[in-house]
Amino acid sequence: MSTGNYPSAGQPEPGTGNHAGIPSAPARTPSPADSTADSALTRPDAAPPASTGTPAPQPSAAADQPRVTRAGVVWAAVVAALVLLILLIIFILQNQDQVAVRYFGLEGLVPLGMALFIASVTGGVLVAMAGGARILQLRRNAHRARLRQRK
Repeated sequence: MSTGNYPSAGQPEPGTGNHAGIPSAPARTPSPADSTADSALTRPDAAPPASTGTPAPQPSAAADQPRVTRAGVVWAAVVAALVLLILLIIFILQNQDQVAVRYFGLEGLVPLGMALFIASVTGGVLVAMAGGARILQLRRNAHRARLRQRK
């Protein structure tokens, strides 16, 4: 029952005609390991193939995938930050029109790009403060729960 002579999924069998114009896959000649496995499968009284003592290396999915390291993540973050910074500089340079900005009685002229940048940074700081407060709240609740479990 060797699978070596069967075509892979989606491929026509050799010699049956190929209507898609794809050359048929050459038939694989069975190896000695295939014939041993075939005889063991066809004869129930046959002994299993002898082991050489060293297990065959198993293919590992992790070996095919590149490892993700902290340095790689930091490098990717730095590249992404530099791209965003370049885009931000272009935005500010293209929006140099002066606009009047009033804030709690203060008034001044600021380039439009800089005013929008200041507004977005201020919004980000407010979101970070709200997120930080929520993280502290969750940590405090987790700490209280751990203390209750110990009692």
